[in-house]
Amino acid sequence: MTVADRSTLLAIPTVKLLIGGEFVESRTTQWRDVINPATQAVLARVPFATPQELDAAVESGRRAFKTWRKTPIGVRARIFLKYQQLIRENMKELAALLTAEQGKTLPDAEGDIFRGLEVVEHAANIGMLQMGELANNVATGVDTFTLNQPLGVCAGITPFNFPAMIPLWMFPMAIATGNTFILKPSEQDPLVTMRLVELALEAGIPKGVLNVVHGGEAVVNGICDHPEIKAVSFVGSTKVGTHVYRRATLAGKRAQCMMGAKNHAVVLPDANREQTINNLIGAAFGAAGQRCMAASTVVFVGDSKDWIADLVARSQALKLNAGHESGTDVGPVISCAAVERISSLIERGIAEGAKLELDGRKPLVPGYEHGNFVGPTIFSGVKPGMSIYDEEIFGPVLVILEAASLDEAIELVNSNPNGNGTALFTQSGAAARRFQEDIDVGQVGINVPIPVPVPLFSFTGSRASKLGDLGPYGKQVILFYTQTKTVTQRWFDDETLHVGVNTTISLR
Repeated sequence: MTVADRSTLLAIPTVKLLIGGEFVESRTTQWRDVINPATQAVLARVPFATPQELDAAVESGRRAFKTWRKTPIGVRARIFLKYQQLIRENMKELAALLTAEQGKTLPDAEGDIFRGLEVVEHAANIGMLQMGELANNVATGVDTFTLNQPLGVCAGITPFNFPAMIPLWMFPMAIATGNTFILKPSEQDPLVTMRLVELALEAGIPKGVLNVVHGGEAVVNGICDHPEIKAVSFVGSTKVGTHVYRRATLAGKRAQCMMGAKNHAVVLPDANREQTINNLIGAAFGAAGQRCMAASTVVFVGDSKDWIADLVARSQALKLNAGHESGTDVGPVISCAAVERISSLIERGIAEGAKLELDGRKPLVPGYEHGNFVGPTIFSGVKPGMSIYDEEIFGPVLVILEAASLDEAIELVNSNPNGNGTALFTQSGAAARRFQEDIDVGQVGINVPIPVPVPLFSFTGSRASKLGDLGPYGKQVILFYTQTKTVTQRWFDDETLHVGVNTTISLR
């Protein structure tokens, strides 16, 4: 390494670990560059934490749990009231960070943050959410009640595509319920996550309650195996999620893994054309298709010729550019490797007989010639068994199938192994009711293309898209992050002290 190279390296900021309330420099020898996907500029260097650093983070959480679990619930709630205020005040800065490292348009980046912010607001209501139950006089002078008590040190592993929303789905609810937390952000875009962590400490989260380690497979395995970690939450690819679930549960932990998908939008002939076309384009190509809830697959019931012509014409008009540029509709995908994978699947789609209606490969984006850009791409004539249908492309590629009837469309969707989300576009209430009853998918939208529920409800992906019984946020996550303890008690006064011996198991 030359002197100039060394100087350049030293000028690049490093992403810190958070251990025991202090941001510390990792002692690792393994680092990864955080790259702006529109320019290839190096924004920072992120460490792959050592086993000793993971142990230190977990130990910090273990010590902090002793006092945090007994912190009054109102104190915990007020921290998250303050936290949501700080996120709102810093929204523009957070969105700019997210766009620089992930590539999303600025409006989409703000949407990413806002959907996480909703969960922070929900966490501030923990006093109501964590209440147990009471039955008075279940027997003479006997009351039974339940306590929802925290587990201990919990951990979360988050993906690159939502570096604000997914961390905010995880640590606020875990911490609000009285646990401590180890967060492992995506190594591809950790900067906005770390800024959110800084704001969380500013809001009042005590030292050791929230810790952050960075890394890849070794750190993920260390989290799954660590005996002091009681629960692991994961969002990401099916391959990694399946590995995390098996490894964590084998180690005796609770685990919830939200994974890949192939989300179908079914369009009936009576659907409102203007609204449906707009929704399909936004759901397929927003965030450059890098959403686990993207509507990447459309099933037209009946003739699709006119629909396809409209989709192609509208999609061609989308503006491809860097995310921070005004008026951008589609930003870059996360990496050069992602471009190669998406392009390879497009080539396989052509080779396997699908009709390429719109080709988004190798677009020209003036000023950003080295960016990771793939334009909107549309295939028609797609069949199950083709790679572009069977695999999650995770890019701005929309595949179109046809069905002769609603029954056939429902059967097609139910035959796919994934069950994250689906949508139906129609003006028929009877058809909508039938669809929502018969479809075997966890999250259903009726004239709503991306049916991600608000935090009053739980994220309910199903089948191959989810492992674990309980989902993130909503009522289900309270059960995930707490252990129910049932207490049955009787108090005696002086007049009832001599009630005699009862050798049965009944309470009388």
